[in-house]
Amino acid sequence: MPYCCQCGKTVGNRDVYCAGCGQRQPTPPAADYLHGISPRTASLLCYIPIVGWVVAIVVLASARFRQDTRVRFNAFQGLYLFVAWLIVDWVLRPMFHIPGDWGGGPHMYRVFPALMQVAVLGAWIFMIIKTAHDEVYKLPILGELAEKSVSEQR
Repeated sequence: MPYCCQCGKTVGNRDVYCAGCGQRQPTPPAADYLHGISPRTASLLCYIPIVGWVVAIVVLASARFRQDTRVRFNAFQGLYLFVAWLIVDWVLRPMFHIPGDWGGGPHMYRVFPALMQVAVLGAWIFMIIKTAHDEVYKLPILGELAEKSVSEQR
């Protein structure tokens, strides 16, 4: 149970002012949820397929990794990989959905989007391996975008 910084009476955890003397109470520091996570682990979690974007946003928003350009690079690159996945899933897949038989069989139109999704999934796995070995690897287009995003925030 906390006590008033002025008079020493008991105050509630969320009290802004002391009920006895009216003195404003100091606000406790915000909880750092990423306190026990190493930079390598934070970078690695940004590349988890499909859900790594959530970790990437948390890492980019955290004060702990605000100055760590390597972790921020991996977070941005993980976000851009997720955007590539969305583009394949939401744009290419419907674009190649051609009903009927177009000479290549009814399932021929699904091959290109499926190959693109395998490529993005392979990039995620490749980046997990590279990050686990504590290596920085810049993917061809997405790495340049991530590098630019990190440099714009300095």
